[in-house]
Amino acid sequence: MKIEGRDRRHKRIRKKMDGTVKKPRLCVFRSLKNLSAQLIDDVHGKTLFAMSTSSVDVKTKEKNGGNIKAALLLGETFAKKAVEKGFTEIIFDRAGYKYHGRVKALADACRKNGLKF
Repeated sequence: MKIEGRDRRHKRIRKKMDGTVKKPRLCVFRSLKNLSAQLIDDVHGKTLFAMSTSSVDVKTKEKNGGNIKAALLLGETFAKKAVEKGFTEIIFDRAGYKYHGRVKALADACRKNGLKF
């Protein structure tokens, strides 16, 4: 039931937003053990940049990928690398998750490190 509700919310949210090459969509996926984020160009259907708490940059600093510390660390490194690649303005897609906890921590860390949304 929970997954179906999240899927419905995600579909409702996705009707209203589309990522482009200049302003890609930052989509968040949350699992119990990890958190992942990716920049997506919906016009061409391509992932431009992706990162997860299981990547080497985050895993070496934070062992557990399913907590708020890991989300903050992921947000910092993700934003720095995205800005290096030339992405400064994005559209934030919370994928039907509540804007709370790890999702909020990721978004706040991205904002502090140069991404605008």
